[in-house]
Amino acid sequence: MHSSTSPSERGLTGTRDGALPPGLRKTAADRPGQAQPVPVRDIPRQPWVKIGTFAFAGAALLTAAWEWNARANIGLRAGDIGDSPQAWAEARRAADKAPVAIVGDSRILFDTDQGRFEQLTGVRPVQVSHVGTNARTLLEHFANDPNFHGLLIVGMADTMYFGMPVIGLGGNAVHNYAKNDKPSQLTGLWLDRWLQNYLAFMDDDYRLSIMLPKLDHGWRKGTDSPYENVWKISEDFPGRQYFMWDRIESDAYLRGHARHAWDGFKGPNIPAPLADKVIARTAEAVRRIRARGGDVIFVRPPSAPQIRVNEQQRIPRALGWDRLLVGANAKGIHADDLSQAQHLNLPEWSHLSRKCAAVFTDAYVRRLVELTPRLKLRPNAPPPLSRADCVPQNIASR
Repeated sequence: MHSSTSPSERGLTGTRDGALPPGLRKTAADRPGQAQPVPVRDIPRQPWVKIGTFAFAGAALLTAAWEWNARANIGLRAGDIGDSPQAWAEARRAADKAPVAIVGDSRILFDTDQGRFEQLTGVRPVQVSHVGTNARTLLEHFANDPNFHGLLIVGMADTMYFGMPVIGLGGNAVHNYAKNDKPSQLTGLWLDRWLQNYLAFMDDDYRLSIMLPKLDHGWRKGTDSPYENVWKISEDFPGRQYFMWDRIESDAYLRGHARHAWDGFKGPNIPAPLADKVIARTAEAVRRIRARGGDVIFVRPPSAPQIRVNEQQRIPRALGWDRLLVGANAKGIHADDLSQAQHLNLPEWSHLSRKCAAVFTDAYVRRLVELTPRLKLRPNAPPPLSRADCVPQNIASR
């Protein structure tokens, strides 16, 4: 006589509640009208210590290989901590209590050596500039802040200052900076900086998700080529100290790409009515900062002749810079007027090399202390720098 008990039911006798014999898994079809229990399977014995050791060793080996590649083949460095909206917000909050803050686009960001500034004056400026961002909108942002009473240095790329109607790439950081102080954001910022102080491969511009699109050299028809975008050209250190990445100086391909990305700063000429509007808005921002005890001084960093010719065509100095200083009743320092800042090294035509940034900073800060009583040259300030301190001999002899 056959048993009425099914083989599956007999197989469950003596098992743990919910556990299934090897190779057997009950399904909902085996239990009509009943809830399906979560199967419980015994974990087989394995040499977990050895497995964990091999997994850790493999991960460590791959990490070390990727780090070696980042340093030896790509030229990345640990300590290049990158930038972020949270880092900008941190600097922006610090600027309210600082005697000197700097705003502007990437030129004044790259071309100011904060260490040299401090050596000369004893004051380390807070760097609140942002790449690809209209300096005028940053100036107005500070004009709207009643907590700022210091000296604001406004760096200017003429075509961007007069011709760009929107804030640019820094818009997200500026508009949301008051929100970028949540514990999770600050913890993430600290953790990211800590890791990047030791691991060069964490560079924002050489993460895998950024590198992969660069392999596309026009293969996909109808899509924008990644060659048209700006790639890594800077190293970013604590205090948002930007410097030109030295590989731009030594690598002809990367240098050529950066020059291509700027497209010679070409564009339509800036009409006089638009320049008048910009000057009027600038004058109002300067007035508001001065009304509460602050001050504003403009700085125009150098650009190479290859793009300067287009900048001058689009907004001549007489129409832009000169009229701005008169209309805003402001003081300014133009690179053309600094003898020590002539014929410096601009590898990709728009930003100074790291050594030449120190020379330009030295030159404009020495002029700055003559324009404002807020800063003084230290008695033990180092001697002036010159072009010979930064331009390679093969370029200096040309």
